[in-house]
Amino acid sequence: MTQQTLYRRLRDMRDQLTPPPGLAWPEISDGEVVMTLSPRPRHQLTATRVRDRITPQLPDGWGVFGATDTDDELLGKLRVPDLHVCSYDAMETDDPLDPHEIVLAIEIVSPSNPDNDYRDKSRDYPAMGIPHYLILDPRDGTWTYQWSIGRTEGRPAYENRLHLPYGKAVTLATELGTWTVETAGLPRYSAKDMGLESE
Repeated sequence: MTQQTLYRRLRDMRDQLTPPPGLAWPEISDGEVVMTLSPRPRHQLTATRVRDRITPQLPDGWGVFGATDTDDELLGKLRVPDLHVCSYDAMETDDPLDPHEIVLAIEIVSPSNPDNDYRDKSRDYPAMGIPHYLILDPRDGTWTYQWSIGRTEGRPAYENRLHLPYGKAVTLATELGTWTVETAGLPRYSAKDMGLESE
């Protein structure tokens, strides 16, 4: 079975699935369906605040969108970024979004599965052609910005990476312009969010 055939079967299965309570829509990577927990309120608050801070800086016809199926059938990958920047025209489709339409993908780290954002999506997004990737981590109050796709060990990879604490603004130098995201005041997860003892 080819990778594309496997991917199509997984997509068909996934498209007919209704996620059980507490689980988000699954993604597909490396021939596997990736299940994650539904976002916590502080996760969603982070997403809303970041969207509100980026949106006024975008040119006309561009927006910040959330939780949209984004797939690359040739690679056999379907990802659902927490947020992404693309044109309004790109969203006028009944099909999953083409990742080449995305200028910036943003993930807010889940307490239950941080490797999905730091390791897996840091590998998948450059392979899919997404030029800028911002990770916000409410667990420890840090952000990681990766950009400039090159090659490492024969595979697409981000060549630049910056990792700093909340309070330091993120400067995103994109093809559409330079945007600044203030990270001061972004929420942190509680002990309960992270499955530790209740506060």
